[in-house]
Order: sequence, then structure tokens, then C-alpha cells
Amino acid sequence: MSVTRKLLAVFRVDQEINGLQSRLTGAERFLAEQTKQLAALGAERDSLETRIRQLTATAQNAEGESARINEHIEAHREKMNSANTNKEYKALLTEVNTLKETRAKHDEEAIEALEQIEALKAQLEAAKAAEGEREVMRSNAEKQRQERSDEIADKLAALKAKREELAKDVPADALGTYEELLENRGDEAMAPLEIADRKRHEYVCGSSMMSVPVEIAVSLMQGKLTISPNDGCILYLTEEVEAELSGELAKK
Repeated sequence: MSVTRKLLAVFRVDQEINGLQSRLTGAERFLAEQTKQLAALGAERDSLETRIRQLTATAQNAEGESARINEHIEAHREKMNSANTNKEYKALLTEVNTLKETRAKHDEEAIEALEQIEALKAQLEAAKAAEGEREVMRSNAEKQRQERSDEIADKLAALKAKREELAKDVPADALGTYEELLENRGDEAMAPLEIADRKRHEYVCGSSMMSVPVEIAVSLMQGKLTISPNDGCILYLTEEVEAELSGELAKK
């Protein structure tokens, strides 16, 4: 068996392995996306809770300041009731009015903070609900990923063992070339030679679909490891094309 045929056998098994792993990869991507979105929702929830705590503290401080100022106002009013002179009364009244303005600012700050808290609490409830729904999706995604992993485990192990045995029979340099192409090109690491025009002996690379010289066909028929001059993939012959080429090249 030629080195190309040996590589093709490895390639076919690699395609099966990739096909199985793609099912698991898809499930893993979906799980990763759900985990990412769940983390984002958790961060949003934490942010809302932090903001609510901060605004609650702001409201409490403002209410406390308002209460403290109100005590001063009441104390000043008592003094106004016992003021001895009109001048003293007016001075106390001025202070009371100033304190009222300050108290109003604190009251407004407290009200504004409380209104924001109410709005944020509504957002927090929505965020918690979304987080709960996303957690269910993530849990289902994790279950699905595990099911996919369990489904392919035995077959994947068998294919990897088969691949290892086949690879042992391939020359190290050829296997190295193939594995480098497989890493870079995936399923396009190898491609069939196709006959474009049988009478004119015209051939194309099955990967790039560009023409290749007749020498490529001759090289493949001789069992040599043959690289496409167009895109660098390893070319091989299907049984049908090989049978046709045997007759064609024999006539040349």
C-alpha cells in the first residue's frame, strides 16, 4: 500500500473523530455561552444590590440629618417664644428659615434616593428572574454536554486507538507533513485528484478546483506522496479515478 493510501486511511479516521468531537464541541460552546451570560446576570444583580445599599445609606443619612435639623428648629422656636427683644426674635427666625431650607434639601435628597431605590428594586427582581431562567438553561446545557460526552466516549476511544495503529504504519516524515496540514487546513488537508477532461488529460485539484499538470497524476499513480501545487494539500486518487487513470496513462 502506498504512503498516500496509508495517509488516506488515517485521514478518514480523523474525519470521523472530528465529526464526533464537533457534536461535543457544539454542546461545550453552548454551555460556555450560558455560563458567560449567567455570570453577566450575576454581575448585574450584584451591581444593583450594591447600588441599593448605597442609596439606602444615603436616604438614611439624609433622613437623620433632617431629623437633627428639625430638633434645632424646634429648639429655636422655643427660644423665639421666650425672646426678650424683637432683634433677638428676628435673629432666631432667620436661623429657623435657614435651617428649614437645609432640612428641605436633605428631605429632597432622601426622597430622591428612595425613588431610585424603588426603581432599582424592580430592576433587581427582573434581573433575579432572568438569572433564575438562565441558570435553568445553563443546567440543561451542562446535562446536554455530559450526554454528548457519554454518547461518543466509547466510539471516540475506539477510533483513536484505530488511528494510532494506522499512524504507526506511515513514515514519520509523511505523517509529520500530514499532521501539520491537518492542523492548519482541517478537512482540506487531503483532497482527491479529479479528471476535468479525460480525452485531453486535464486534471484538477479537488480542494482548489484549479488545474494541475499531468505529472501530478503520474506521480499519484506511481504511489508517491504528492502535494497540490495550488494550495499545498495532499492529493490522493479515488478508486474510480485510479481505474480511469490506469487506462488513460497506459495509452499515452
